[in-house]
Amino acid sequence: MPGTHTTRLLPPAALLLGGTLLVTACASTAATGPHPVRSGDAIGTVVTPSPTPTPYGQNLSSYVGPVNDALGKLPQAGSLDDLSTSLTTLSGAASSGSTGLQGVTAPDSISDANRQLYVALNTLVSNISGVQDDIKSNKVCATSSALAEAGAMQGLKDVQSALQTLGNSGFTTAFNVPQTGQLQQRALNNGASVRKGNNDGSGEMTVDNSNGDGDAVITLASGGQSAYSFYVVKGQTAKMTGIRDGHYDIFFTGGVDWDNTTDKFTQDCSFSKFDQGNDFTTTSTTYSTLTITLKATVGGNASTSDVPPGQYPTP
Repeated sequence: MPGTHTTRLLPPAALLLGGTLLVTACASTAATGPHPVRSGDAIGTVVTPSPTPTPYGQNLSSYVGPVNDALGKLPQAGSLDDLSTSLTTLSGAASSGSTGLQGVTAPDSISDANRQLYVALNTLVSNISGVQDDIKSNKVCATSSALAEAGAMQGLKDVQSALQTLGNSGFTTAFNVPQTGQLQQRALNNGASVRKGNNDGSGEMTVDNSNGDGDAVITLASGGQSAYSFYVVKGQTAKMTGIRDGHYDIFFTGGVDWDNTTDKFTQDCSFSKFDQGNDFTTTSTTYSTLTITLKATVGGNASTSDVPPGQYPTP
């Protein structure tokens, strides 16, 4: 007799239990996995590494380098205005360098030298201001003399001294003070002609500089142009002869260090004009003579006015 196959269905409760067990197993697996990090969860202290300090040698070069570059451009100035502009650039570089070096951490062995350097750069800034003031006041009135004064600034010497000390400790950087020449005191002989002109006339002019403040050059100008000019040394009197007939305006410039190349004083220069000109006339029996005194005297009747340098006729 063939066997009997009986199929038994699980009770619904058993199916539900199986499903429950399966779900429970999945839930248990999820619970043992990684816990998601939520905003605000404490996960420990985060430490940001401190930046590595810039080595002192690099700081030294970065702050002194612009000063060295600006120094090298001073001799390239073609005029007093150009030189003053270059000095302003130099002053800015020195000021920035001084401020920067005050903020760096220098090794203990050179901390005094570092201080010496930024103090020297501050001195240089002050010196530059002094040179620019001298340019404005005509104490130095030529590029050559202003450049010479700049090259002699105490701040430059102090910077060089500080850098030498640092160099002895192994910290070197480029710093080259350009050749700027020296202040001079050139002069002509008393009565020497600066512009002789046509000296075939009969007029004469005598200039008394016995009480003057410095050497002077007297110019007779016609139509705004120099016709005759001559040099009068401080403390002396000089005469020019051979002046042609005509009306002349009378100018004079005083100062120190006469430059024959530019026909100007390079230091302590002044530019003036007698408010009243003079007529030179010659007849068959007479000729004109004129005597002027450069220092104001009691009873004098010749007034003068300052003349802007750019409006002064070249002697």
